[in-house]
Amino acid sequence: MGGGGGGGGGGRGSRDAVADHSDDAVLLPGLIDLHAHPACASPTMGVDPDTTMLPHGVTTVLSQGDAGAANWHWYRDGTILGSRTRVRLAINIGARGESKPGGCCDDLAEIDVDACVSAIESGGEWIWGIAMNASTHACGCNDPREVMRRALEAAERTGLPLLYGPRVPEDWALEDQFALLRPGDVVTYFCRKMPYSLVADGRVLPVVREARQRGILFDAVHGMGSFSFPVAEATVADGFLPDTISTDLYAGRDGAVPSHNLPQVMSKFRAVGMSEADIFAAVTARPATILGLEKEIGSLAPGACADLTVLRWNEAPRPLVDVDGILRRAGCWETVLTVRAGEVIR
Repeated sequence: MGGGGGGGGGGRGSRDAVADHSDDAVLLPGLIDLHAHPACASPTMGVDPDTTMLPHGVTTVLSQGDAGAANWHWYRDGTILGSRTRVRLAINIGARGESKPGGCCDDLAEIDVDACVSAIESGGEWIWGIAMNASTHACGCNDPREVMRRALEAAERTGLPLLYGPRVPEDWALEDQFALLRPGDVVTYFCRKMPYSLVADGRVLPVVREARQRGILFDAVHGMGSFSFPVAEATVADGFLPDTISTDLYAGRDGAVPSHNLPQVMSKFRAVGMSEADIFAAVTARPATILGLEKEIGSLAPGACADLTVLRWNEAPRPLVDVDGILRRAGCWETVLTVRAGEVIR
């Protein structure tokens, strides 16, 4: 199955390459979470991927900026090499990443392009790209345009993509933000409500469609503030599907209300009308391709890594809740089995 096409059927191949159904369960490649915060022994946001993600079928996860140039080696040794879960890093343009109190980019002195490039060059395959969050929380009083300039310089020098969290349009027009992005860059927080919303009057904004036409990708995360049922319903009804579906799990939020392990987030997208085949692609084949790991993960093809997830659909309606407490009553996927590198986890 192809990846990266999202939204209109482009880049999709045979469903059989992704899933194998029995009467009561579905066999998938190990699920891939493109935006979360895996970090062992992190003092702030990180969660242990082996205890909070792997039991829910997630065998690969991309860290959204948990470490930067100053603590990259600590993150590599403790989390990437210390986890059974496959972990890749979108290195934070801020030197200490999400491990520091306050905003990760609130001190311009810590946004050192040369140091970031050096860390990337030493990181090799472990570092996928660069995390840049333009929010007020992340940037503090700094001009997000300057933080973005430095992130793009590091990205251009290393040939890596950005995982980008937008600024509210009132502070910085989306047209101006998205114009800086390049094909292969990923915009995250896709299903936020206003004032961040990429939807107006029930339609996806033209600037968002134009960005996709240029090759910009869109990641729908949940977190504690980034998934709105009305926004998700509007995007699906408008025929604009997310390229990937992610959790944004971070410290203290595993099992929190609203619940958002990856099968639960997948279930919420099914509740808003996204097809099973599109949902499965958004957590397997497509993120595998985005990560450049399509020959290793994201499919059931011969020669792929033996990362497997078995999900069972529980038809019993239950309250699925978004970040504003809005309910949709529907069934939910439950993890029956996780296999990582040929070893049964649960």
